[in-house]
Amino acid sequence: MEIADLRAELDAVADPAKAPQMAAYMKGHFEYLGVSAGDRRIVSKPILQAAKTLDRTALLDQVEALWSEPEREFHYVGMDAIRAGAKHLLPEDLPRVRALILQTPWWDTVDSLAVHTVGTMVTKHRELVHEMDDWIESEELWIARTAILHQLMYKERTDTNRLFTYCEMQMEHTDFFMRKAIGWALRQYARTDADAVVAFVEKHDDALSGLSKREALKHLR
Repeated sequence: MEIADLRAELDAVADPAKAPQMAAYMKGHFEYLGVSAGDRRIVSKPILQAAKTLDRTALLDQVEALWSEPEREFHYVGMDAIRAGAKHLLPEDLPRVRALILQTPWWDTVDSLAVHTVGTMVTKHRELVHEMDDWIESEELWIARTAILHQLMYKERTDTNRLFTYCEMQMEHTDFFMRKAIGWALRQYARTDADAVVAFVEKHDDALSGLSKREALKHLR
C-alpha cells in the first residue's frame, strides 16, 4: 500500500473532532488525524500482513517513509509493521532502528520499538547484547530507556545480571521516564522472580526513586 493510499483510508475513518484530545494526551508533541487504534489496525492490516514476509530492507524503507509523515497515526502503523517483521532484521539493521527511536521520540512509539523490535533482535542475535551495554550508558534518554526495557517480555530468559546492572546504572536518573522504566522492568521481572526483585529494591532503597520502587513492588505488597 502506498502512503497516499493509506492516507486516504485513514482519512476515511478519522474523526477530526478527536484529534485535539489525542494530541493533548501526548502533551501536544504530535499531530493527529483522529483515527482510533482499532480503525487504524483494520486499515493497515494489508501492510502488517505484508511486513511478515517483506524483505528487511524494503520493510525498513517503508517504516522510515511512514515515520516521515507528520501525523502520529502513520508512526503507529510503522511501529506495528516493524514489530510484525522484526524477526527478519539483522544486527546491521540496528542503527536504522536506533534512528527510528530518536525520530519524534515519546513513550508511545519508543516502548514498542524497545520491547517488540529491539527485544526480538537481541533474542535472535545475541551479539547485540553488547550494543545494549553501550545503549544503557547513552546520554539519549530514549536509548538508555530502550536498553532497560528490551528484556521486558523475556521472562525466564531474562539476563538478570544485565537487568539489575542496567537499573543500578540509571537508578539515580532524575527523569520521570527513566524512573518509570526501571520500575516497569523490575515489576515485570517480579512475575518471574519476585524474591530477586524485592531483594534488589531493599538493597538499593536509598538510591532508587520512590516512583521506581512503587512500580517495582506494585503487585507484591
